Amino acid sequence: MKTVNLAAKLAQFSTHWDPHVVADYNDNDVMVVKFQGEFPFHLHEDTDDFFLVLEGEMVMDLEDAQHHVSAGELFIVPRGVTHRPRAAAECKVLLIEPKGVPNTGDPATAAPKPRI
Repeated sequence: MKTVNLAAKLAQFSTHWDPHVVADYNDNDVMVVKFQGEFPFHLHEDTDDFFLVLEGEMVMDLEDAQHHVSAGELFIVPRGVTHRPRAAAECKVLLIEPKGVPNTGDPATAAPKPRI
């Protein structure tokens, strides 16, 4: 057991759309990531997608709606729903996903998830 300082973890990298695992929770990866620009539209067939904005603001685009998510707010995309996160300026986000879930929904195009 140990305390995880999210700001310190986020300071270890400067890339965008590059999730880094900072802790394990049951069979889930707890990750931090920086968003800027647009991520491709994608979906996850078997799991919901959890986003907690730590700093900044993001927009979650769905097929028929847009949701603004600010620091201190979370947004959950239900499984099977096509979505795209985007951020005009850098946004820092905490993600929780089952271990092994590709961030794009497709293992062929998914980013690696290094542990920091």
